[in-house]
Amino acid sequence: MSHQLKVQLRSATAKAPTKGSLTAAGYDIYASAPTTIPAQGQGLVSTDVSFTVPQGTYGRIAPRSGLAVKNGISTGAGVVDRDYTGEVKVVLFNHSTKDFHVEVGDRVAQLILERIVEDAEVVVVESLEESARGAGGFGSTGK
Repeated sequence: MSHQLKVQLRSATAKAPTKGSLTAAGYDIYASAPTTIPAQGQGLVSTDVSFTVPQGTYGRIAPRSGLAVKNGISTGAGVVDRDYTGEVKVVLFNHSTKDFHVEVGDRVAQLILERIVEDAEVVVVESLEESARGAGGFGSTGK
């Protein structure tokens, strides 16, 4: 079975997603217009790209580790369903105290294709199976 990521470029500044290396998990996503993400704020970056992910997958828009470490930039709202055909825009959060400037062609996020279970049946039950963790929440498995 062939897996294809079908991509539509919606402007002259749009660039198709690319992989930085043969075995990279994600495809780099590029900005199609200049944008400024304010310090301690958020913004929406245009890509002018639409795509259809392979059957049985969804696209997760994930942060680029370099942007996170060097500039305090992370992504949000990162699920692209197979039936969404509009422009994919990237929500960026700026956790630093300096404005972050995005230029045309900058890599702003990465697209990771993840398999999904499309037909899981929702079953309401009286209780769940016991587990070693139980109802322990945030930080409950740490020391």
